[in-house]
Amino acid sequence: MRIISIANQKGGCGKTTTAINLASTLALNGRRTLLVDLDPQAHATLGLNIDGQNSLYNVISRLTPRKLRIENIIKNVEANFDIAPSNILVGTLEQELADEIGRELKLTEIIKPLKDQYDYILIDCPPSLGFLTVNALRASDEVMIPVETSRFSLQGVDHLMDIVHLIRDRLNHPIQSSILITMFDSRLRHSFSMLEKIKDQFKNVLLDTIIHVNVKLKESAVMGQTVINFDKYCRGSKDYYSLAKELIKAEKSAPAPEDFSSEMQTLVKQEVQKSPLITTFRLFAPEAQSVYITGSFNDWSLDESCRMRTENGEWTVQLPLNPGVHKYQFIVDGKWQEDPQNPRQERNSFGDINSLIEVDK
Repeated sequence: MRIISIANQKGGCGKTTTAINLASTLALNGRRTLLVDLDPQAHATLGLNIDGQNSLYNVISRLTPRKLRIENIIKNVEANFDIAPSNILVGTLEQELADEIGRELKLTEIIKPLKDQYDYILIDCPPSLGFLTVNALRASDEVMIPVETSRFSLQGVDHLMDIVHLIRDRLNHPIQSSILITMFDSRLRHSFSMLEKIKDQFKNVLLDTIIHVNVKLKESAVMGQTVINFDKYCRGSKDYYSLAKELIKAEKSAPAPEDFSSEMQTLVKQEVQKSPLITTFRLFAPEAQSVYITGSFNDWSLDESCRMRTENGEWTVQLPLNPGVHKYQFIVDGKWQEDPQNPRQERNSFGDINSLIEVDK
């Protein structure tokens, strides 16, 4: 089981949006997922139209007249997706437990019985670095920090990273950190300059997936739905589905077999057989300001290696591709499109057209 806190003390960075929609797309991929709403504002609870009358307050508080176990408050959202709701009373816990020894372990103790029931537990933290966020970090294996590409996006991230390092070093708790780019607007030059700044500062912990600006993300929250249930073909759905796939890909592999040398020989043969070949992609788009290519060969991520270069209106890029059939699309000024010069195409699960290229051995 992986326990991931989603935290940033700066509001408006897509923290709760990420918590809701990552939980949903992990569930869609067959992962049993619990979303723990630890924010007293209860945006995740409200954003899914869940009744928060019985909340984490009833589980943690010593003063509540209605003491409950966490199993008693969990509500099902959809297949493989549950939520532990929050409400405004959760915000009173810091003062109530101010003098209690071990108060930073409250959430750790509460979710321990759920270890065998879920593959993922996501914790939506409040926009602060107080008692609740420290509890979340102490209970987690990982912390994901959403950072939007705006002028003030990096404010406070260093402070949060300091808290993570403190928990890791002082409490001997091996929590890992990652940065998720959110609210990326590919129509703005400033977004790309901020993206480069974030890459320079956090290149070792930056996730490949980028969450783009998409009005459907806000509309789905207003309707109390996950974005993939609201509009599975929109850009927001694609981005969060890609994020779920990235996390799943990083799951720990199975233990090494006893016959290690034999297994290694097999792997070496496989690697030799699929040595990458340099492949050139071209697109004529003289009016375009920026063009990227993304596809199955890089898990549909947007990174600098896939930025295409232009000369006289023709955009080109050379990529090392393993032998086999690859799906791809161009991203022209933020808009996804198939390769107009490639007749090999297929419709994907989002209703769009993927272009296909086969690389021979």
